[in-house]
Amino acid sequence: MIRNLSGRGPTGDLLAKKGRDWLIGLQLPADERATVLSCLREADFLTRELAQVDRDISRYAVGCAEIRRLMTIPGVDVTTAATLMATIGRIDRFASPRHLVGYLGLDPRSRQSGLGSIQHGHISKQGSSSARHVLCEAAHATMRAPGPLRAFGQRVRARRNNKIATVAVARKLACLTWQLLTTQQDYIYERPALTHRKLRQLELAAGAPKRSNPRGSRSPATPDIPAQWKREREDAQHIEERYRAFVDGWQPQRPPTEVT
Repeated sequence: MIRNLSGRGPTGDLLAKKGRDWLIGLQLPADERATVLSCLREADFLTRELAQVDRDISRYAVGCAEIRRLMTIPGVDVTTAATLMATIGRIDRFASPRHLVGYLGLDPRSRQSGLGSIQHGHISKQGSSSARHVLCEAAHATMRAPGPLRAFGQRVRARRNNKIATVAVARKLACLTWQLLTTQQDYIYERPALTHRKLRQLELAAGAPKRSNPRGSRSPATPDIPAQWKREREDAQHIEERYRAFVDGWQPQRPPTEVT
């Protein structure tokens, strides 16, 4: 397109409808037009393949209690939960959250020479890079939603920087994953309306039929209503404020000195 002085497209996504129409309408030589059409057919093929993979993952996740449990954490979607379960396998392989954090490569490297002080550096980045990637993406989403995890991330970001805060929240999510899977309990600060919407989208992606309720009517057991969303968001903000107040007043305590 640059060689033919076609200019920039009308949108940043050339695979969207407006972008595709622009590509097809370009006045190009025959060989270049054949190349563009071939690339569009290849993109369509890959899109269908990715859709099939997402459908297969959704069908498996619907019947997996562990994936559904992890999705009760705000910011964790089916991709994050499924990637973690594929990486972790059986949670009883890890004796503590620290072992899981180290397995995922989110533990800081430590260096010590002789009897000198321990120097902590960057994370080790051992283990699955895919698991670290989805945890960092989930950390970004979590820090945009009200709750104690956002307050924790903002507290770290105020002392360090945004990148370190993201990794710290990702490490916190890994510890939380160990706790939820080990105790077989959902996230205590779960937002039921948000979880209901995520699970419903998961069921639809797996091929579940859409509900045929009359327009404007909702089942009494369905929490996905504006009033419920507003109430849960206010509760999450209140929990976040209480967390901030608790942390602001916290002071590290030294172990008691033995008297001889």
